[in-house]
Amino acid sequence: MNIKDNILKLLNKVDDVCNEVGVKSESIKIIAVTKNVGIEKIMQAVSCNLRDLGENRVQEFLNKYQTLDNKDVKWHLIGHLQTNKVKYVVGRICLIQSVDSIKLANEINKKAKELGVIQDILIELKTSYEETKFGVDVNHIDEFLNQVADLKNIRIKGLMTIAPKVNFEDEARPYFEIAYNQFEKLKNVRQDNMEIQYLSMGMSGDFKAAIKEGSNMIRIGTAIFGERK
Repeated sequence: MNIKDNILKLLNKVDDVCNEVGVKSESIKIIAVTKNVGIEKIMQAVSCNLRDLGENRVQEFLNKYQTLDNKDVKWHLIGHLQTNKVKYVVGRICLIQSVDSIKLANEINKKAKELGVIQDILIELKTSYEETKFGVDVNHIDEFLNQVADLKNIRIKGLMTIAPKVNFEDEARPYFEIAYNQFEKLKNVRQDNMEIQYLSMGMSGDFKAAIKEGSNMIRIGTAIFGERK
């Protein structure tokens, strides 16, 4: 497996779909998902200018954070975050992409205030009714925003969503369309702790469908690092 070749193939596919829908490929931020990936392989990706790294688990992130030279990379937390693990990531993670409850938002804000920082977050949006999926229900997004409006140490940068597993990639598009519509609505909301910029959706199996529906941030693991345990 050649990670550099994998990245070139990925970039070519991103270019192709961007040309198809009429957007600049430079507008798509690629998060290299490093779950179960060793440091050597991660550094190969970093050397190819993939400097945004995504981790699912807090402990795995901490191990890698303590090993890598973090001046060269930005870390994203993309997996479910328990409130008791918040203290380990605030101020170290550049973007917590999986904020799925008022309780979690409050805990992140509390820790960020203690550290004197503003923590960037994405609201994880639940666009399907799979029981295994986390996220804020689409119908409750306004209520969520109202309840976090006074939290001064978080900054809401946009939305993240995960489409359900489908047999054909384009079958994911309706779920991505739901998230895009909410993303567009958020741009019109005036709230002090909001600075809407990112719509994070699309992974190795469905990123082309996600870009077609307006994603500007994709989270790619397998297509870069190959199958992992």
